[in-house]
Amino acid sequence: MSLLSVEKLTVAFPGQVAVRETSFAIAPGETLALVGESGCGKSVTAFSVMRLLPPNARVASGRILLEGTDLLALSPAGMREVRGKQISLIQQEPMTSLNPVLSIGLQIAEVLRRHEKVSRKQARARAIELLDLVSIPDAHRRIDDYPHNLSGGMRQRVMIAMAVACHPKLLIADEPTTALDVTTQAQVLDLLDDLRHRLGMAVLLITHDLGVVAQWADRISVMYAGRIVEQAGIKPFFAEPLHPYSRGLLGARVDVEADEHYSRNRLSEIPGSVGSALGEAGCSFAPRCPIAVPGCRIAPPPLVAHGERAVACPRVGA
Repeated sequence: MSLLSVEKLTVAFPGQVAVRETSFAIAPGETLALVGESGCGKSVTAFSVMRLLPPNARVASGRILLEGTDLLALSPAGMREVRGKQISLIQQEPMTSLNPVLSIGLQIAEVLRRHEKVSRKQARARAIELLDLVSIPDAHRRIDDYPHNLSGGMRQRVMIAMAVACHPKLLIADEPTTALDVTTQAQVLDLLDDLRHRLGMAVLLITHDLGVVAQWADRISVMYAGRIVEQAGIKPFFAEPLHPYSRGLLGARVDVEADEHYSRNRLSEIPGSVGSALGEAGCSFAPRCPIAVPGCRIAPPPLVAHGERAVACPRVGA
């Protein structure tokens, strides 16, 4: 049984659709990467799972099941019991996610006192343990620091400590290494993977960095214009992507030997910009697709199984 199952989720804003009939599942202890260009609907999908959409957005259809319970059917009070306890979220920018006028210790303790029956003293002691867990040096001293006293990497570690404080079953990491240098990025991702194994939680990793996906994810879902266009295990995906958009994403990567790449090859690009999720005229990727035919513009293609993979392209396997 899947831990999280998103079934035909459609999220709409006034005059536009951000996510359209999107489906995917995450098994317990698994890391699923959700990738795609900016504007494809990745973050909207994450906030839909947390039910933290802005007031002008609405879930038009679909279900979001956590161990069989439809999160969309829960009352606001019921959903507040799920957030932070069973599902946690790490957002892109910790400086804007942390409260600048409260110490990091108080912010971690707030999560614990909201969901666990602990005293202030017990919450503080547990907060120090969590800071140690995420490798904040001198945790007993740094617990009284404010967010502006910490580096970007340390602030992200504080966000991780808050997210795992109540041992959630699912951690949603929305671009968790944005604005971090390469070394700190690797340290944060190593930490997340270590905590995943130690705490037995699943991770939904939202990113546009395929290098990160190759190293830390178990499976991948490629999103384009609000739809999932390919789902696969990591090894088969990187060995042979099937959807034209997936091929374009991999083709746009710089090789490990960057100098040699630029001296011998032209950097590949996908022409045009991200299409609409409205689904009014066939496949949204058709205007940018190098193998599109007139039939691609008739109707949005469904996600079709190809062995252990699934692809939304009628030309795959034709």
